[in-house]
Order: sequence, then structure tokens, then C-alpha cells
Amino acid sequence: MGNWVENEGLSIFVVLVWLGLNVFLFWWYYLAYDIPPKFFYTRVLLGHALALARAPAACLNFNCMLILLPVCRNLLSFLRGSSACCSTRVRRQLDRNLTFHKMVAWMIALHTAIHTIAHLFNVEWSVQARVEEKQTLAAVLSSLGDGPNESYINFYRKTIGNPVGGLYVAFTYLAGLTGVIITLALILIITSSTKTIRRSYFEVFWYTHHLFVIFFIGLVIHGAGRIVRGQTAESLAEHNPELCYKNFTDWGKKGSCPIPQFSGNPPMTWKWVVGPMFLYLCERLVRFWRSQQKVVITKVVIHPFKTIELQMMKKGFKMEVGQYIFVKCPAVSKLEWHPFTLTSAPEEDYFSIHVRIVGDWTEGLFNACGCDKQEFQEAWKLPKIAVDGPFGTASEDVFSYETVMLVGAGIGVTPFASVLKSVWYKYCHDATNLKLKKIYFYWLCRDTHAFEWFADLLQSLEAQMQERNNADFLSYNIYLTGWDESQATHFVMHHEEEKDVITGLKQKTLYGRPNWENEFKTIAGQHPGSRIGVFLCGPEGLADTLNKQSISNSEADPRGVHFIFNKENF
Repeated sequence: MGNWVENEGLSIFVVLVWLGLNVFLFWWYYLAYDIPPKFFYTRVLLGHALALARAPAACLNFNCMLILLPVCRNLLSFLRGSSACCSTRVRRQLDRNLTFHKMVAWMIALHTAIHTIAHLFNVEWSVQARVEEKQTLAAVLSSLGDGPNESYINFYRKTIGNPVGGLYVAFTYLAGLTGVIITLALILIITSSTKTIRRSYFEVFWYTHHLFVIFFIGLVIHGAGRIVRGQTAESLAEHNPELCYKNFTDWGKKGSCPIPQFSGNPPMTWKWVVGPMFLYLCERLVRFWRSQQKVVITKVVIHPFKTIELQMMKKGFKMEVGQYIFVKCPAVSKLEWHPFTLTSAPEEDYFSIHVRIVGDWTEGLFNACGCDKQEFQEAWKLPKIAVDGPFGTASEDVFSYETVMLVGAGIGVTPFASVLKSVWYKYCHDATNLKLKKIYFYWLCRDTHAFEWFADLLQSLEAQMQERNNADFLSYNIYLTGWDESQATHFVMHHEEEKDVITGLKQKTLYGRPNWENEFKTIAGQHPGSRIGVFLCGPEGLADTLNKQSISNSEADPRGVHFIFNKENF
């Protein structure tokens, strides 16, 4: 149970608090509009749809306040690096920023749907009340404002019936027009954020996501028209609606109830979102300032399997292992920024990224760097690069454990290149202060080409550990997941050779997929009473598997073995 709390508990706690606040706000504002006499006559016109529109509006304000905070990367990096206010558990929650961002987005979509549907009924009933016969209370209320010294309660002042009246409200009133615009913007943002669009058409995702600017502008001014109106406090003092509504035909006559007076609710959304909007504006200013700093590409290395390595230098650039940066190449696109994990170590005098060519932008970068040409590319011909970052990730905490499991799938091995390089440098100089004592490294790839660019690093680290008589420090297993033993039979004759014929390493390449249950049980048996960090950069399916194994193979006893699962998110 203890490890379940450490892996999941705080996240579950955060989610429950967030859900609880949503439920509380919904119920509180529903009652605030469904019970008080201030909105008695508004409810006569609109019924329960009034409260069903206002309650999700409050939840929208709350969630729109939260939605920008998880994408303030510099703020999160500052908090993550501040040991005074950020414990290890809190840092692990900050690493889940994008997960929380998506959850809040779906909550916004849910409340938008409820708010919109409720207002569709409100508009229909408001329009209908203006054109129905005058003998009803709703018709009398709707006619208020037509005479002198009267304030209106029904925001719709025309006498055109539905459906034309409803369309008139939607496209001529500020609340209707902004509602249509921000709803369309939200639909485009959410539909273009699916995994398929992000991976196959990243540019579509990138550009439509910036409709959030229109969304927030529309959101702030949406309530400026004050179409939701209630009875004023002064009017309530002399006109009790629960008593006077029965004699509505005598309002204003001598000895009867005076005509009620109404006013619109002032806009409140800006009070919720002005703080996060200011923080996000500062975030974008910091990003812009960083993007203007000069970055020099010192070397471009072409690796097999459509992968290139960019080695760069930037004044004042400092990094930690496993961090990532955002890169923009104006020669390819003046607006697009793409995240890449740093593959260099903090001890090196440059920083580097590995880029796999999988889309239009990466193809453009490949060509801009002259990698499509046979001749040597002059340094002055290399494209200008803008860099924002570095930003922290879960991999920064690798050196906080004595024992770690590093799992990379395909190009997802890049964060661990930085980790292993840093370990190599530390052993070359002085490893006596290194808390990390054992690394279990797993790399899963579909075919042999993907191994080639990374094998040199593993060979160097393998040789370094043997020279230091510490060959057991690193245990690594490389899996060809696209093959199985039957497909690899022609390599069996080389199995007795000292080095693997595919990677050139002493450890032989394995075929198929790891049996994770066996791996976890074996490691748990070798390190009783330890806290073992499990770090993954790979697909969601593998993340679910490793998280479940981390929980099931941890002991309930606090003194027993505990696997702490961490996943890269950017």
C-alpha cells in the first residue's frame, strides 16, 4: 500500500481535490441561482436552466484559471529546481503537468457543453416570452423595460419569434457571438490535440492550439453584456417577489407592489483568469528573450536509421541530466517549436540533441543542415537555431537513488544517453560521492539500425567500468522487439563469440519483449529494503505495464523494497 501511495497516491489526492472543488463550485453556484429571491423572476422566465447555465460557468472560470499553469514551463522548472519548496514527491507531480493539463481541458469541454445546452433553452424561452400573449407573468416580465423608468429582466428586446430570434441572439449579442466563437475555438483545439493528429500532423496541432488566445479574449468579454439579470437589493426591500408575483397585473398601482427593478450581473471571469494570464504572458516573454540568444551549431553528425545529431553551444547554457529543450529553426518554420531531450552530459562543453526524421519539420531540418547533400557542409551555411530551455524532467532524479531501472523504447533512449554519459564522466574523474550504485538499463527497438548510434556510448561505458573493476555497476539488456528467436536463428552460430554481432557489446542482444514480472522480481530479490527508481521514456502501453509492476512488486512494509515509477512527459 505504501508504494501505491508513492506511485499513485499523491496524484490521486490531487485529482480528488480538483474534482471535489469542481463539484463544490457547481453545487454552490447552482443553489446561488436556484434559491435566492433575487433571481425569483429570472427563474419564472428560464426555470432551472438558469442555474444549470451559471453553475458550469463557475466551473469553467475555475478550470480556465488552471489550464495555463501546467504549460508555464519556466515556472515549473523554477519550482522543480527549488529544494526549499519542492520535495521529491511534489517534483514527481510537476512532471505530470501535461496529464493534468489534458484533464482540465476535458473538464472545460464538459462544462462548456452543459453551459451551452442550458443557454440554448434560456434563449428559446427568452425569445418566446417576448412574443407570447400578455396575460402571463412571463409576458409581463418580458415587457418590463418598454416603458419609462423601467429596467428590463429579459435581455431580448425584439419581438421576432424563434428560430430567427434565437439566431439573432447568437450572432448580434456580445454574449451570443463570443459564445459561438470560443466554442468553435475549443472544438478545434481539442479535436486537433488527439494523439493521431499530434504525431502525424504536428503543424495542425501547433497552430490550432494557439486559438487559445481567441478563446481567452472571448471568455473575458463573454459576460460584459450582462444578459443574466436579477432584482436589485433596493427593489427587493419594497417588492417581495414571493408575495407580489400573484398580483402581477396590479404592479405599480396605488396600494399594490411597485414595479420590480433589475440589473445585470457584472462580469467575473477576468478575476479568475487575470493572474494565470499574466504568468503565462511573462512565460512567453521569457521564451522570446531566450529565443533571441545566439546559438551556434558546432557539429552535425548523421547517424543510421534517419537520425541526426546536432551539437550546439550557447552562452550561459547550463543543464542537468535528462532535461529537454524546445528548438525552432526559422529556415524551416518561423513559428514552430519542437521538444527534444538533451543527449549530452552536463560535463561536456556543448549540448546536443538527436533528431529522428519522421515528419515535415524534421525533414526540413535535415535538409537545412545539408544532410541531404554528399559534399561537406560549411559551418557558415548551417541554419540559425533558436533554443528555449532547458526544462526539468523525471530523469533529473536518477542520481537520487542507489539503484535504478532505465527503460527506453526506440528513440526514447535519448534521456538515458545523457544519464549514462554523465555517469561515465563521473567515473573518469571521481565517483566516490556518487550515490547511484547500480543501473539496470533496458532498450527496446524494432530493428538493428536503431542500435548503431548509441552502441559507441555503451561500449565506452562498458570499457570504463571494467577498467575500474566495477563491471557490475551497469547491467543492460537490449531487445529487438521486431524479431523473435525463430527469425534470429542465423545469428545463433555467432552466439559464442566474445562480442555481440549486432551491437559489438559483450552483452548479447535478446529477441522479443522482456518478461517484466520476472525482471522486477529478480531485481527486488537482489536489492531487499531498497527504494528503486524506475524511469521510462516510451509509449503509454509500456508505461501502464511498468507502473503496475512497480506497484505489485513493492512490499507493504516501509522497510521493504519499493519501486518508484517515473515517466518522461513533454
